[in-house]
Amino acid sequence: MTRLRQIPSRFGSAPVRLGNAPRDERERSAQRIVRTPWRAWYKTARWKDLRWSVLEDARFTCAYCGRLEGNTFKLVADHKIPHRGDPALFWDRGNLQCLCKECHDRVKQAEERNGST
Repeated sequence: MTRLRQIPSRFGSAPVRLGNAPRDERERSAQRIVRTPWRAWYKTARWKDLRWSVLEDARFTCAYCGRLEGNTFKLVADHKIPHRGDPALFWDRGNLQCLCKECHDRVKQAEERNGST
């Protein structure tokens, strides 16, 4: 019985376009912190205390839609003026508002993309 030969490919290897794509959410998060070091501020006790203060002062009510939300995981302490790594804007209590996650992820992000804020 004869052996089968492998037919050489007529195509070269495809270029890698994604680079080092993260395998999971933890790795993706770590890569974001390397690219934008200020993201680590969100993990500090100082931020967690400030966030809680914003939510309490707003009585757990969204500044956009007025929804009262009992589940604090569904609330965001949002920066009215995007800080983009500026520590003064990031930590400024007056620059923060309480938004429900839905308003933050849809309405506020659309405003920022359109340059409304």
